[in-house]
Amino acid sequence: MDEFELDSRRDIYAAVADRPGVHFRGLLDRLDVAQGTLQYHLRELADAGLVDVSDDGKFTRYYPAGEFDDEDQRRMNALRREYSRRIIAHLLADGPLTTSELSDRLERSASTISWHLSKLDDADLVSRRRDGQRVYYAVRDPDRVRYLYVVHRRSFTDGVVDRLLGLWDAY
Repeated sequence: MDEFELDSRRDIYAAVADRPGVHFRGLLDRLDVAQGTLQYHLRELADAGLVDVSDDGKFTRYYPAGEFDDEDQRRMNALRREYSRRIIAHLLADGPLTTSELSDRLERSASTISWHLSKLDDADLVSRRRDGQRVYYAVRDPDRVRYLYVVHRRSFTDGVVDRLLGLWDAY
């Protein structure tokens, strides 16, 4: 059977291709399809090698097969999380920064920022440098992270990050 013979499967694949790194609930919200139907077709697409599945620790995320290596999937997984994306944007725009500097900029508690930074560090997306009592964070491979954000920016719809990265009027 042709994997794209069914309209619903074509629509699901198109939604994944349009928003690489989308999670199950995001697909469910976008598509007019029952939860069980979506699960079935995603499994069929994955089994056919058309969709890659990535677990970011909280969500199962979906990618068009072969378009993102493991590192880029980790980067995109982080960019798909709102506060991780905003932390990354501040680090790209003005980094390296401390937890307290990020906390002030994002108007979130230091513990919340620290939790996100810990997840970003675990995913090897940020580096840490201690200077006395302060720990400074910076984005690893900032050119690649910026590239992924710019290429897929329409799927993020985050004006805050666009402004921070100077992208508001760029396209």
